[in-house]
Amino acid sequence: MTSSGSPAARPGGPRRDRHGRGVRGPLAWPSVPSMVSRRERFDDLVLDSAARLEARLGPRFHEVEFAVEDVPTTEPAPWERDGVALGRVFPAHGRQPARIVIYRRPVEARAQDQRELTAIIGDVVVEQVAALFGLQPGDLDPRYGDGESD
Repeated sequence: MTSSGSPAARPGGPRRDRHGRGVRGPLAWPSVPSMVSRRERFDDLVLDSAARLEARLGPRFHEVEFAVEDVPTTEPAPWERDGVALGRVFPAHGRQPARIVIYRRPVEARAQDQRELTAIIGDVVVEQVAALFGLQPGDLDPRYGDGESD
């Protein structure tokens, strides 16, 4: 013991807090599949919805990039002033490929449960891809608007 009355630190021993308790729980969560964040789950749902459309569109679909943002970062376009955008299409420009952005927070705010979230994401992805290629959403995906998910 030291002269101050506190126990000496043990080299390599467990750390204790001022109440004499050890560390409670892991310092970092293990990297296991069950520990997927909501953001990662949302990204996976967007990619799953996009992959479902890939077979219908063929090679031209490979020129499209998908991105997920938390909220819209720019002023809405004049035709989007009715509400918050759930997604947006940025056509190809120069060497930049076409980009479809899905906004996570507005989509999550509209969903009551995981099934509804999956259906909304599927519909938003279909709407944006259809707008990019000049198609009707119902022609692109027969399940569009029926509230069903995979």
